[in-house]
Amino acid sequence: MSKIPPQILERHCFCRSRKFTFEVNQYRLPHGSVSVLGTVRHPGGALAVPVTPEGNLILVKQYRFATEEYLLEFPAGTVENHEKPLTTIEREIEEETGYRAHHWQKLGEFYIAPGYSDEVIYAYLATQLEKLDAPPPQDTDEHIEIVEFSLSDLAAAIHRGQVKDAKTVTSFYLALPYLQPT
Repeated sequence: MSKIPPQILERHCFCRSRKFTFEVNQYRLPHGSVSVLGTVRHPGGALAVPVTPEGNLILVKQYRFATEEYLLEFPAGTVENHEKPLTTIEREIEEETGYRAHHWQKLGEFYIAPGYSDEVIYAYLATQLEKLDAPPPQDTDEHIEIVEFSLSDLAAAIHRGQVKDAKTVTSFYLALPYLQPT
């Protein structure tokens, strides 16, 4: 297998939106052939696995327009203006759940769909949660319901297919070694 990266021959930006751009680029592949490939360019996201003092996990239920359904997810947000991912998720957990975490542990980072996107998710374990008296307002395009799960109930929901969000499933398994069953 060649370790020589493909050479970009032409780069075309077809769409620039608030959260991503879509490019269709022409590449010369290491073995010499030319290919046209589309790529979603994304600044990345940060995600929290929030654990209450009782050991429950906090998820949000929200409508996702791309899937046209409500999904259960761990709180997450897009990294904005080249901020640090931890800064992103500290803000997002407060906005989406009404909690502030006083202890953060990085769980890892991973690509969501590397076949067509460069989006990376930075996952954190959020503990020592404090309920805010007045949580910040949610984004105008969000309507979020907070849902708590025990560790075993969330594992069962994932296995039953009730939790379909890849970043949530991946982060649950990254956090599992740090979580104690209740």
